[in-house]
Amino acid sequence: MKKPFYISTAIAYASAIPHVGNVYEAILADAIARFKRLDGFDVYFQTGTDEHGQKIESRAMEHNLDPKSFTDKISGEIKRIYASVDVSYDHFVRTTDKNHYEVVQAIFKKLYDQGDIYLGKYSGWYSVSEESFIADKDIVDGKGPNGDKLVWTEEETYFFDLKKYQKRLVDYIESHPEFILPETRKNEMINNFLTEPLQDLSVSRTSFKWGIPTFDKKHVTYVWIDALTNYISGLGLDGSLTPSEKYSKYWPADIHLIGKDILRFHTIYWPIMLMALDLPLPKTVFGHPWVLIDKSKMSKSVGNTLYVDDILTHFKKDTLRYYVLHEIPYAADGNLTYELLIERNNTDLANTLGNLVNRTIGMANKYRGGVIKKANTKVAYEISLVDACNSLLNKVREKMDAYKVSDAIEEIMKVLRSANKFIDVTEPWKLFKDDSSQDELDGVLYELIETVRFTAVLLQAFIPETAEKILNQINTTKNTFDSIVTFGGFETTTLNKPEVLFERFNPEEKLEEILKG
Repeated sequence: MKKPFYISTAIAYASAIPHVGNVYEAILADAIARFKRLDGFDVYFQTGTDEHGQKIESRAMEHNLDPKSFTDKISGEIKRIYASVDVSYDHFVRTTDKNHYEVVQAIFKKLYDQGDIYLGKYSGWYSVSEESFIADKDIVDGKGPNGDKLVWTEEETYFFDLKKYQKRLVDYIESHPEFILPETRKNEMINNFLTEPLQDLSVSRTSFKWGIPTFDKKHVTYVWIDALTNYISGLGLDGSLTPSEKYSKYWPADIHLIGKDILRFHTIYWPIMLMALDLPLPKTVFGHPWVLIDKSKMSKSVGNTLYVDDILTHFKKDTLRYYVLHEIPYAADGNLTYELLIERNNTDLANTLGNLVNRTIGMANKYRGGVIKKANTKVAYEISLVDACNSLLNKVREKMDAYKVSDAIEEIMKVLRSANKFIDVTEPWKLFKDDSSQDELDGVLYELIETVRFTAVLLQAFIPETAEKILNQINTTKNTFDSIVTFGGFETTTLNKPEVLFERFNPEEKLEEILKG
C-alpha cells in the first residue's frame, strides 16, 4: 500500500493577481509533489485562495463588485496562472467554500466554549495590508514592518489566550527539530516571539463584514484563523469536526510550504490552535526564501514586480520552472531578472540538456539509422556514465527528502554535463569511421541514450513538459523510478527525430524584444 504524503502551500490572498514570487511557492510544491508521486507515495497536494478580510472588501468596492464576485474572478485567474506553469494540485480550496465556513465556525465556538477565547476590547495600530495588529516594538517611523501605513483601531473583539499553550509549543519545537525548517527559521521564531509571554491574539473583527460570522453575529472571524483552517477543512471536514476519510488518511500534513514572511502565523498561531483542538501538528513547516527582482523584494508600490504571464510571453514555461527551482537556494533569497533567465536558458537548458539530447539522437540516426541496441563500452574512459546513473536516483532522493530541490536538480545537471563531456572523450564520429570500433560505438550510443533516459525520468518532477518530449524523442515508455534503479533498462528501439527543446537566445536581441513588450 502506498504511503500517504500531504503537501500544502499557503493559500494565495485573493486581493490581486499573484506575482512570480507568489507563484514560485506553487511551482516548488508541485515539484515536491510530482517527485513523491514518482517515488511511490499517495500524494495529496492542496493549494487555494484566502478570500476574506478588509482588504478584499475594499478592493471589491474599487472594482464595483461584491466581494464574492471579486474573489470568484481572482480565484479563477490564479487557477489559470497555476495551470500555465503545470501546477498539478489535487485540491484547490477556497475559504468561501460552504464546508470551510462550517469548520471555521465550529472551531471558533469550540475554542470559546472551552475557555480559550474570551470577549474583550482592543486598541492599537492595525495594518490593513497585513490584516494584523502591529506591536509597538515592530513599528518603525510610524509604519509597519513592511513599510505599510498603520491605522489606529479601537473595537470590541474576541481574544485567543495563546499564553496557555506557549510552554507546550516551545517544548514541541525544541523536541521536534524537523517541525520548522530551515533551522534558521526555527531560531527566528524562538528568539523573536517565544522568549517573552505571547500577547493574546485578537481573533474577531467588527469594523467590516466580509468574513465568516462567529456565533456572536456582530463579529466576523479574524482572517488568519479563517485562512489557517483550510489545511484541515480542505480534507473534507464539516461543521461536526468529525474526521473524514481523507482527513484520517492524510492528516497530519507532511509539509506546509510557506513564505518565510508568514512563518509566525504557521508556527505559533496554527499549532496553538491545533493543540487547543487536541489535533496533531503538521510534521514540517518549511519557510522558503523570497524571489528578489534585481536583488530587491518585489513590491507593487516600487513597481518592480514580474508576472508569470509576462515571462511566458518570452520564455517557455519550463524555463521559468527550471529557473526558480534551480536558482532559488534552500535557505537564502534568490534573484530573478530577464538577463539571468536568458543566461540559464542558454547554459543549462539549451547547451547542456538540449544539446545532449539533440547530439545523441542525431548521432544515433546518422550512424545507426536511429536503431539503438543494448551494448556496453569496453574501453575504460575517464567518465563512467554507468556509475553516475546508478547512484543518481539515491542522490536526488536524499536531497528531495530534505526539501533541497535546487541541490536535487544540480545532481541531475552534473550527470548531463558529464554526458556532454563523455561525447568529447569518446569521439563517436571517429569510432564510426573505424571498422574495428563498431561495437564500441554501439556501447557509447547506448550509454548516452540510457543516460538521457535516466535524467529525463527524474526531470519529470521539475520540467514535466520537456521531460515528456525527451522520452518521446527517444521512444521509450520506461519512465518510472523503478526503471532507473539499475543502468541498462533501455530496450532496443528506433528513435524518433530530434527536436529543439530550448532555443538559444542572443542576449542583446532577446532583451530588446522583451523591452519592446
